Amino acid sequence: MDIYTSIFEIIDMRSFSNLWYWIGLAVLWSSASHWSIGVPHDLVARARRSGGQSEQDLLDIARINTNRVLYIVETSGLAIFAICCFVLTGLATMGFFYGLEFAQAVFLLMCPMCFVMLINISTAKKMRQQELTLENVAKNLGRCRVYTQIIGMISILVTSFWGMYQNFTAGVLGW
Repeated sequence: MDIYTSIFEIIDMRSFSNLWYWIGLAVLWSSASHWSIGVPHDLVARARRSGGQSEQDLLDIARINTNRVLYIVETSGLAIFAICCFVLTGLATMGFFYGLEFAQAVFLLMCPMCFVMLINISTAKKMRQQELTLENVAKNLGRCRVYTQIIGMISILVTSFWGMYQNFTAGVLGW
């Protein structure tokens, strides 16, 4: 037995038993809940706390990112939607019908992020219809963050249960 075989027996290179997958999942959801429509949560908290230049920065970045998100949706939203549906369908088919674990892992990362993107688009539409004040922006971004965190909790729960199921049925524990 050579050294590479020994290493790959010790370190399982499958998706759900790989530590890097779980670190990536944590970083993905941490980043997604911190940035609502591209506006960092700490800027919202600082603007509420101190006002002044922080408030003006928040209103400026909220206006810019709202217009940016809605411009992308208006110009190429249908194409992006079609590509996302194609990719997710392919991943779901390869992962859950053909049993490819890597496709399952990527699907469990990408599918909930599509819902987060829809929430961001919905929040951007609400913000465009309202007057951009600190109260309205903070309320909308806070609600967007809470919804993102709820989706993240459900996603992490489902992913961890599915990953545990895959690890138990794969026989990596010698059973």
